[in-house]
Amino acid sequence: MDNTDRFTAQLIPGPLQRARSLDLPSREAMLNRAPAVQQFWDTNKQLLKNAWSEWDENETSHLVMPDMSLLDSNLRNAVEQAWKDPAKESAVKALLEHVSPGVFQFQFFNPERLADLRAYLEAVVDAQIPLRPPYGIVLNRRGAMLDQRSEGFLAAPSFQVFYRELLNTYMRPIARMLFPEVMGYDSQTFGFSIQWQAGMDTSLRFHTDASAATLNINLNLPEEEFTGSEVDFYDKTTDKVNRLSFKPGTAMIHRGSEAHAAQPITSGKRANFVLWLYGEHGQIPMNNNQSHTADAYQRWTVPTAKKDKSAPF
Repeated sequence: MDNTDRFTAQLIPGPLQRARSLDLPSREAMLNRAPAVQQFWDTNKQLLKNAWSEWDENETSHLVMPDMSLLDSNLRNAVEQAWKDPAKESAVKALLEHVSPGVFQFQFFNPERLADLRAYLEAVVDAQIPLRPPYGIVLNRRGAMLDQRSEGFLAAPSFQVFYRELLNTYMRPIARMLFPEVMGYDSQTFGFSIQWQAGMDTSLRFHTDASAATLNINLNLPEEEFTGSEVDFYDKTTDKVNRLSFKPGTAMIHRGSEAHAAQPITSGKRANFVLWLYGEHGQIPMNNNQSHTADAYQRWTVPTAKKDKSAPF
């Protein structure tokens, strides 16, 4: 390459700069599923992926990259032992509190390490690379799609390694242990982040998820208090609602078929990851069959089925 070619190459903007110059479709267009929205993501798919790779490489020396050291040490140690010897999975189950029919709560992230994860996620926002917010029942403006099956997802390579490990190493075997019928309906993954904030995106009405199992993980720092934003679960056996709250770094795991709602947040903010498991072509169990015969050694495995490309929303 001669000097002229080098000079010309320097003038051509890289994928990160080009991605930052894109205009994200409007909230109204996304909510209305305007054809131009899908066209935007399809047209810029490779550009956005390349931009996140460039950003990731640039930020490696500046940020604490997310990994399993962010997790609660008791959970991490118990899960590590269960992968070595699935017969020891009872130590994992002992960490889970049964808080409502079909709903378990436990410490997932170490609250003292959440600042590192949040700093990473704030840097993601500051990257100014277009991210597709979740718009299922409503559009959550401060949220983002996390799974590669979704257009406009958070494609930073460091995050994708972290995300896949959360699902493969932690969520899936725990879901299989608690909900036996999930086995065989958990080869596909889906995920997004959400943020509830007073005066912006505040609540979500009663609904069920298109998942075999859902893991909802709180990301609030210990000093980030909020009021409201409880999660209500409908108890079919009593016809009553059980109201649950998140503490920093705690998670709730439940069947997707459990009806639930997010109460309005009245002050502060609540940020969460929401992760789903389901089967090929969106299949989920038709009933809560507790008689599934898989043993511990089958539960602590990773499915070999290929990832399909369809997304629930």
